[in-house]
Amino acid sequence: MTLLDINWQAIGLQAGQLILSLSILVILHELGHFIPAKIFKCRVEKFYLFFDPWFSLFKRKVGETEYGVGWLPLGGYVKIAGMVDESMDKEQLKKPAEDWEFRSKPAWQRLIIMIGGVTVNVIVAFIIYAMVLYKWGETKLPMSEMKDGVWCVDSLANELGLQTGDRILAVNGAPVKYFEDINAELLLGERITVSRNGQTQEIELPVNLIEKLVESGRRNPLVMPRVPAIVGEVSDTGNAKSFGLLVKDRIMGIDDQAVNYYDEVRPLTAGREGDTVNLKLLREGKPVSLTTVLGKNGAIGFFPAIPGTDEMEEMGLYRFETRKFGFFEAFPAGANKAVDKLKSYVAQFKKILNPSTGAYKGIGGFKSMGSIFPKYGWDWEVFWNITAFFSIVLAFMNLLPIPALDGGHVMFTLYEMITRRKPSEKFLEYAQIVGMILLFGLLIYANGNDLFGWGSGR
Repeated sequence: MTLLDINWQAIGLQAGQLILSLSILVILHELGHFIPAKIFKCRVEKFYLFFDPWFSLFKRKVGETEYGVGWLPLGGYVKIAGMVDESMDKEQLKKPAEDWEFRSKPAWQRLIIMIGGVTVNVIVAFIIYAMVLYKWGETKLPMSEMKDGVWCVDSLANELGLQTGDRILAVNGAPVKYFEDINAELLLGERITVSRNGQTQEIELPVNLIEKLVESGRRNPLVMPRVPAIVGEVSDTGNAKSFGLLVKDRIMGIDDQAVNYYDEVRPLTAGREGDTVNLKLLREGKPVSLTTVLGKNGAIGFFPAIPGTDEMEEMGLYRFETRKFGFFEAFPAGANKAVDKLKSYVAQFKKILNPSTGAYKGIGGFKSMGSIFPKYGWDWEVFWNITAFFSIVLAFMNLLPIPALDGGHVMFTLYEMITRRKPSEKFLEYAQIVGMILLFGLLIYANGNDLFGWGSGR
């Protein structure tokens, strides 16, 4: 199997996960409109997954409703009779309103129909989170366990003033309890407090940190927990293989210098190309000594392995907090997690709206969304966590007061309920057109960023 085949497999797997995730959420979102519309005796003419301009992949009429799957995977829709929506069916609106039409219903009923999709997405998010917590529990690494600090994986972390070994105490003055939150906190923060060599220091973060990440094209986390120097793969081109280095060997020392973590290896070998060094190893629990010649730029000739949670605990590196949830206990925990994710996304959205942060350059489309999913295996826990997060994003974005989105319809309906004056159908038509132009423009920009790096200038 070639590398090209593996890449296509990865792309196909990620695309499949993305399509399944969005299909589930779109169908449930549209059901949120469909069910109250039927309860209030509105005629629903179409219920579609994906859009169907010119033709559909599948369709079947049941009763008064045509159910189908379109060919354009940009969402989905329900076509409710007498409603100004993306179908732009003006002919129906020219006729007198019928009892079964959306426009003939009281404003409070129309409001419930409009917010139904968002409501369902919020409920779906916390139910998924609840079931994930019930099934798999939650494992987190307390920051208090990282006594030797963090590992600066990306050079941008060093440019910000962080150093490997720094203990991160707080972001914006607020303590960070778990490591899992730290990278997101850094992206949204303004200053961090670290302990370095026993002294506390304040580091100011640049306003355009997200812009720097986007322009660098890097997707690595800024920091990770420090891990031991365990051999995950021995390079075929280096000297270490011929000298006897094996997978799972743990490097404990180089010459007379002790090595506790992988990040300590490079400083001990950099610039020593051609030098002979003595590696002190731990192999299957027994000490082994190995002499090798350093390769180009001082490389030993191996790729590291990142131990799993259980392995780290067995090595005595960290103690993780693992919490299991009972069935009923999982629901409030799921709701809390959904709220926390929503707060985090709103904070990110504010960054995007602030031009000085440059965060708008990181807006991505379907490629970015797909890249969040695992490449080389289907992990249901990860899949459902991502799907729950997408559900929150879908709910939030649909509530924005933009014509063509649910939030735009809600805004006009609330205006009617407050002022007792209903916007004209002609006004709603024009507003719908403007909203659709805005949304398609954003869609083109986001996917253009993915494909061509418009925002980053690449």
